[in-house]
Formats: sequence, C-alpha cells, structure tokens
Amino acid sequence: MDIQALTFPHAAAPAPGEVVRIAQGVLWFRLKLPFQLNHVNIYLIEDDDGWLALDTGLGTDDCRVGWDNILTGPLKGERLSSMLVTHFHPDHVGLAGWLAQSFGLRLAMPRTEYLYHLMAAHGRGDMYDAAHREFYHSNGLSAETTDVILGSGLNYLRLTTGVPHAYERIRHGDTRRIGGRDFKVLTGGGHALEQAMLHQASEQLFFAADQVIARISPNVSVHPVEPEEDPLGIYLHDLKALRATVPHDVLVLPGHGLPFHGLHARIDELIEHHAQRCARIADGCRPRPLSAAELVPTLFDRELDAHQTGFAFGEVLAHVNYMAKRGELARETGNDGVFRYRAA
Repeated sequence: MDIQALTFPHAAAPAPGEVVRIAQGVLWFRLKLPFQLNHVNIYLIEDDDGWLALDTGLGTDDCRVGWDNILTGPLKGERLSSMLVTHFHPDHVGLAGWLAQSFGLRLAMPRTEYLYHLMAAHGRGDMYDAAHREFYHSNGLSAETTDVILGSGLNYLRLTTGVPHAYERIRHGDTRRIGGRDFKVLTGGGHALEQAMLHQASEQLFFAADQVIARISPNVSVHPVEPEEDPLGIYLHDLKALRATVPHDVLVLPGHGLPFHGLHARIDELIEHHAQRCARIADGCRPRPLSAAELVPTLFDRELDAHQTGFAFGEVLAHVNYMAKRGELARETGNDGVFRYRAA
C-alpha cells in the first residue's frame, strides 16, 4: 500500500503516562495491550464539566495502571465526566465497568455493540456446543486448532470489567453536543457490527475508531454465530459511504497507530488491499478446490500463534463468503463434510 499518500502530524506516539494535546479540547494517550498490536489509542474530548473518554482499554492491570498514571499525573485535578465506547472489542470496552464504578461515568454506546458485549461476556457456554465445532470442521480446521480457538475465545471474560446496567444508545446520524461543539455520529460495519465514529466538521476532526487505520487493515471476520454472513461486503460498502460523507482533509484519529491526513487515499488503499486478497484466493482455488483453512497460508505467509490463527481464519472466510456471494467462487462439499471452493 502507498502509505506515502498519507501525512502524519505527529511523528511519534505519546510515551507511557504522557498526554498529547492533538487539537483544541482533544487529548490523546495510549494504553498497553499484550498482543502483537501492542497499544490502543484513548482520546479525551473536553466537555462542559470535565472530559469525555472515547474508549477505555482492556480490563487488565496494565490498562488500569495506565489510567491511574494519567489521572494522577498530567490530568491531576481534572475530572472525567462520561465515556463513549465505539464497539464491543475488549481493547475498546474492557474498562467500561471499572470506569463507571470508579468515577461514576455514564456510558454511551451503539445498541448492537452493547448487546453483543453482553452476549460475548455472559453467553459463553455456546462456545463449545456442537454447532460451533461443526462451523470450524466444515471449513477445514482440525479438532486441535478448533480447541485452541474456542479456548482463546473465553479470554473475553478476563479482558473486560463489564458494562453499566444502563446506557445511552447512540446511532448513525445522531448529533452529540460535547463541550459546546457538535459531533456527528457515523457507524460502520465489517470490523464490528455497528462501530461508532465521530465527525466534527468545523474543526475537521474524524475519530475513526478501528474502521480506518493508517498502517494496518482492521480485522474483518466471519464468526460461528453468523456463518454465512458477508462482513467484508458490509465493510467495503461502509468504507465507500465514509468516503462520500467525510471530507478528505480531516485529521483522522484512529483507534490504533498514528493520527493522519489523507482519509480518502487510505480508504482507496483499503479497498484495493481487499481486491488483491480476493484475487489471491481466486488464484489459489483454480488448480483445485480449497477450504477456508487451506487458504489461510494464501493470505498469511508467516507463522501464526493461536491468537492470530483465529483472526486469520475468520478473515479468510470473510473473503470467501464475499466472493461466493458474488459468484466468484463455487462451493463444494466433500465426503468429509468440508466445504471447499473453486474459482468460478
């Protein structure tokens, strides 16, 4: 991807315990994550009676300490007033319960994301039922790899602190008044179900969450609960809607990586990135039909740990479902019950 099409007003991210003023009434800091993607960006937006926290970090001791260091250091004497969580992934919602209990913060969140968090946190028994195991088997994963993926799914419980029992729903098209400024709420699917973003038009700020990131493509996956879903089609559709809605010259404030200018160029790169991945899958399926599991090395030519394997498999299946829906792949079922795909 041509990252040169983008410009980065900040050459480096905030150091641990440091807060950077990135725009008028907007602060930026980072919290540590125990993954290959080792951080999440947290933004604070000045409100009438304190600061609104945009996302929370994981429900881990490292992230709690990160918040403590900020609130007893550069923000000592300041007040948190509320929080807005963009989506249900644990690095974004993980400390919502702790922040609510510790500081009395109200939560605003898209309804689908709030409810999916409740399902993921409290409905874990189905992670081991026959339907979920059949999903992985029918797409070519071994029983051993399936055990690893299902087991790692239970980490959600350990990486979140719950959510308040009451919340304020936000939805696409809402206008939120924060600190005397109007922020337009936009939502997008693919990476999550109804991920929230904020656009402040007069100051050219766009809080993009994980929908548009500068140097990586956000994970877009199929999950056992919706095995025939087309999240990649949804993601590409919503990227194009963003391109038509948000101006190119905004400052993009993503959930990971560095803030940047060049929104439309980055959206074009992401769309082309997925087109190239579809082309690689089609090429791989021409000599003989392949399952989604057999296609993982086609898109990921490096060794993957258990955490990465689950994401990689889900992402491959997202491309397969997208292509099959459009008639670019034909699905066959083998005598072993495994779905395999041939280029149409």
